[in-house]
Amino acid sequence: MQPDDSRPPFDQERTAALVGKHFLIGLTYLDHNDKFLEQRQVHGVVVSADFKRGFAIELQGEEAGETLWLPPDLRSLQEATPGEYRLRSTGEVVVDPDFLCTWVVNKPNPTRP
Repeated sequence: MQPDDSRPPFDQERTAALVGKHFLIGLTYLDHNDKFLEQRQVHGVVVSADFKRGFAIELQGEEAGETLWLPPDLRSLQEATPGEYRLRSTGEVVVDPDFLCTWVVNKPNPTRP
């Protein structure tokens, strides 16, 4: 079986070091035609990382109690500048997250099986 070359390289050492880090995450949702649906911002702590499933983020604040899975792709991560970040959707203030990341989520076509 050939490896899936479309997946980004997975750095196990760097990934393991992210467990326990606080992420501020921006999510943009598009429909199957790339039409904008909504944006949301969430934050939480990485509780596990796996090269197949990705990162499990235990959400905090308004979304506390939920777990968000992010793809196993480190390319969208950037170190956060220390300070306060206000979430547009809720007004919640996040202080000194470790990393920022953004993702675009394309919703599937509801008419396709």
